[in-house]
Amino acid sequence: MGKARTDVHNFNAGPAALPLEALEQAREELLNYGGSGMSVMEMSHRSAAYEAIHNRAEELLRELLAIPEEYSVLFLQGGASLQFAMVPMNFLAPGRTAAYVLTGSWAEKAYKEAQTVGSVRVSASTKDDNFRRIPSLDEVRTEPGDAYLHITSNETIGGIQWQVFPDTGAVPLVADMSSDILSRPLDVRQFGLIYAGAQKNLGPSGVTVVIVRTDWLEQAATNIPAILRYSTHAKNRSLYNTPPTFAIYTLGLVLQWVQRQGGVAAMQRRSEEKAALLYGVIDESGGFYRGYAEPASRSRMNVTFGLVTPELEKAFLEEAKQAGFVGLNGHRSVGGCRASIYNAVSLDDCRALAEFMRDFQRRRG
Repeated sequence: MGKARTDVHNFNAGPAALPLEALEQAREELLNYGGSGMSVMEMSHRSAAYEAIHNRAEELLRELLAIPEEYSVLFLQGGASLQFAMVPMNFLAPGRTAAYVLTGSWAEKAYKEAQTVGSVRVSASTKDDNFRRIPSLDEVRTEPGDAYLHITSNETIGGIQWQVFPDTGAVPLVADMSSDILSRPLDVRQFGLIYAGAQKNLGPSGVTVVIVRTDWLEQAATNIPAILRYSTHAKNRSLYNTPPTFAIYTLGLVLQWVQRQGGVAAMQRRSEEKAALLYGVIDESGGFYRGYAEPASRSRMNVTFGLVTPELEKAFLEEAKQAGFVGLNGHRSVGGCRASIYNAVSLDDCRALAEFMRDFQRRRG
């Protein structure tokens, strides 16, 4: 037999840890949801039972993020990767230019995808600093004619995160929040559009949340396939095609869990405490552990670091795996170590990792 769930500390970058309470409820309801005699996976997405699930998930998300009425909430598919294309297809009109802030691999992918659609420019970039920091607000430049400004709120690979968002005035601000949505309160009105793959903080892989200002949809392109138009999904309440029903159901369970914990403000406090534990070990190690991100840009979702030698780093990852710490390898493109501490990762998980790190340094330092 394998390890019990209690023997594993899940620091995977995504798909990532889900709240145990949500998983247990899904297990209880897996074969017979609400006395229907069916699993949610077997229900028609047009049935009253599923529509109630769908509507409740939207209601909870609106409540937790204080989403104003003038914004549409969409449940789509294709992850952030599809959004990299859908955003410019809908809002990058001929003769207009979209601005992108490059802060890491995911921002670059969004930028490169937009280049296949229309005219784009780099508003700011920290590539020359190896994406170890978020640009200062003074570095971010918008122009009155920009179709929109795109940012990635948290870069999972480098472990850097926007602490304050740029004020773009009349230029709509678009944000990929796949890896930090629901981890802190937001002023949604600051954004024209927010998108997020669910598999970090919201739920399982398979569903992508889009929050878009409804009046902006009136300016969106109409000469693209219907399935790629945000207006299509807004008009049909995300039921234009068969949605990822079980993923949306599980997302609703996760949102209920967040609500019981005290909402997004409580998630922020937890995130700050968890991150402080791990960054504290790094900063107090005398260089044995070396943080990747510049301190002012450190992510509270992805703690990235290396060790003093490649040999020690390899030994650290091997011993950590044997001790039940899962997912600590850095992204394959950069190596190193990474602890992803999304909402469902507990403070106890982070305490255990901090103690393991201290013990490893005592033994190997």
